[in-house]
Amino acid sequence: MTGQPPPAIEFIGIDKRFGAVHANRDIDLVIEAGTVHGLVGENGAGKSTLMSILYGFYAADRGEIRIHGRKARIASSADAIRLGIGMVHQQFMLVETMSVLENVLLGAEGSQRIAPAEKRARAALARLAADYELAVDPDAIVADLSVGEQQRVEILKTLYRGAEILILDEPTAVLTPAEANHLFRILRRLTAEGKTILLITHKLKEIMAVTDRVSVMRAGEIVADFATKETTIERLAEAMVGRRVLLEVDKGPSVPGGVELSVEDLVVTDKRGVRVVDGVSLEVRSGEIVGVAGVAGNGQSELIEAIAGIRRPSGGRIVLGGHDVGGLDPAEVRDLGLAHIPEDRHRMGLVLDFSAEENMLLGHEDDPAWAHGLLLDRGAIRRAAVAAFDAFDIRPDDPTLRAALFSGGNQQKIVVAREVARSPRVLVVGQPTRGVDIGAIEAIHRRLIELRDQGHAILLVSAELDEIRSLADRVLAMCQGRITGECRPDASETEIGLLMAGAKNAEARA
Repeated sequence: MTGQPPPAIEFIGIDKRFGAVHANRDIDLVIEAGTVHGLVGENGAGKSTLMSILYGFYAADRGEIRIHGRKARIASSADAIRLGIGMVHQQFMLVETMSVLENVLLGAEGSQRIAPAEKRARAALARLAADYELAVDPDAIVADLSVGEQQRVEILKTLYRGAEILILDEPTAVLTPAEANHLFRILRRLTAEGKTILLITHKLKEIMAVTDRVSVMRAGEIVADFATKETTIERLAEAMVGRRVLLEVDKGPSVPGGVELSVEDLVVTDKRGVRVVDGVSLEVRSGEIVGVAGVAGNGQSELIEAIAGIRRPSGGRIVLGGHDVGGLDPAEVRDLGLAHIPEDRHRMGLVLDFSAEENMLLGHEDDPAWAHGLLLDRGAIRRAAVAAFDAFDIRPDDPTLRAALFSGGNQQKIVVAREVARSPRVLVVGQPTRGVDIGAIEAIHRRLIELRDQGHAILLVSAELDEIRSLADRVLAMCQGRITGECRPDASETEIGLLMAGAKNAEARA
């Protein structure tokens, strides 16, 4: 049609293989200019590969990309930036010891004379801040900024370099509800100015709230494409997984018993002597899930590592089933009935070069069920692994494969299966569904509720507020190493968010 602007991006027949893995299969996709376009799919669906091709990290084996109607050659991220494409990664690409201004200028100085470049950049940042609600002190050191402010710096970097197309990868993963809402206002302001946003997220509520259109990927293909106002969360979930998904956690009221885990005035200090856990007290009873809500980096990781014996407390007590375990190592704590699902499955939960069945032995190598003297009973190990794969629907159904060959969701299910196999007295869970697709989320949530109903005590740490509210029977909020309040899970997002942001002693009763 005459006068109709061309799409911001057109993917035409994009195909990409990594050996036997067919990551992208003949993808055709149109992203209209001036819109927020969501891209969703399970882990391994091909989203990251497609975005990496757009940003120049990978070259497609076949196909064509057009930017604003013109065929584009994107062989590197520098090519993408020249074409007006910017990417805000889930893990921020900032130098924390440098100022905001220095980070924005880094790699875009324009000349060897720094003073004039800084003057231009300072003026540009002031203009961008006013135009897009992106106010950040240009002289602040990045390490001193909140996570939300650091994300603004990343967006400022892309806009300063002239980006008209922004790729945002899981942008709210570490934001409070208030920070996420602020981000959405920024996105709307950007699109009102004609910018185009590609939003990759697992959070379907956010897709419905902020996008104009959403495309679904499964097994390397685009399997659905909707105007957002014409679809539902349920339809998106079914398209992602290929079957109907239970989105609401089905649970009855808890029936708490005796106290199984008690933490009293716990203090944990880091290598600099800073209190990262500062006088935390809490109790978890049998038959209940206690959720700890908070933005990442506020002491939750150190709290659960201290409980699991990985970190030694500087003060306070940790009592597990009547035993003071504050000075014990992880094996001794585990022998007393504590299981730990770590926050980072790659760093702490798995050995990726080991097979899945070998990973299911980690921490339990001396169990008489597997060991006869110095020898392992490989048959017993294989039978147990096959049973766990069946119970947790782990795919592919081959426990002899290396853990690295499984998707993130299936890797997480391997860790969960291992930790719950011995019916622990207390289960400490860190970020149980981080980076996990919606099908695996459903399975993991169902298993946690089953454990609760069987009388286990569960301490759940998650940065996902919806997850905390769905699973927990009681919610504690944590900020800057301290518990800032307790509320019921049916309290509003605003009330819980205030506690997460440090509104100490606030009452968030529903």
